[in-house]
Amino acid sequence: MQFFIVSKLLMIFEQLFDTKSSTYTYIISSGKGREALIIDPVIEHTDEYINVLEKLDLKLVKVIDTHIHADHITGLNELNKRTNCTRIMGEKCKSEVIDLKIKDNEKINVESIELKAIYTPGHTDCSYSYLMNDRVFTGDTLLINGTGRTDFQNGSSYDAYDSLFNKLLKLPEKTLVYPAHDYNGKKYSTIENEKNNNPRLKVNSKEEYADIMSNLNLANPKMMDVAVPANVKGLTLDQI
Repeated sequence: MQFFIVSKLLMIFEQLFDTKSSTYTYIISSGKGREALIIDPVIEHTDEYINVLEKLDLKLVKVIDTHIHADHITGLNELNKRTNCTRIMGEKCKSEVIDLKIKDNEKINVESIELKAIYTPGHTDCSYSYLMNDRVFTGDTLLINGTGRTDFQNGSSYDAYDSLFNKLLKLPEKTLVYPAHDYNGKKYSTIENEKNNNPRLKVNSKEEYADIMSNLNLANPKMMDVAVPANVKGLTLDQI
């Protein structure tokens, strides 16, 4: 667990990892005994999230998915069922059960915590990143020394290029990068590190980036045919 200072308050920041899908989930709160939000939960870990919340005497009030995931079933709806928290996604997402759809640049507040939504399409057409003070949650748009694939769910290499070079990489270089996935044991990066070391970003044009992405030849995620419809319909544990 990490603690960090925002507006002179000691905040809670918990990063959890699902080994099956290599997904990072984030629990954030303004302090013990306060309200909390979760970003990108995985349904199989719902009990773990609830245990963390109870241990820290936190009340879950909001849960966010950065996009409709294809490699796991979201815990968004199971958490809503158990805690009555508000389910949040970007307005471009086609989920049938979202309580609050937010727009580009719109802000999400939980007590002293504030996140700003940044529409970052490319990996999917409903991908959003969330900026919070000194860090940004990039979903599958910007990974650590990589970027999200763009070959399904209405993805676009050209949109991804714009999201990366005209939005995320315009953030201050010291901004911490927390992605939805990592496959090499890394927990976070910085905008500066990604500019300097990310091989996917060593391009001179949209066309060059699109050429790289079109030649990755990746297999579809194993869970894709199950996860995408489940996440659109908002299934809970007793429905899968």
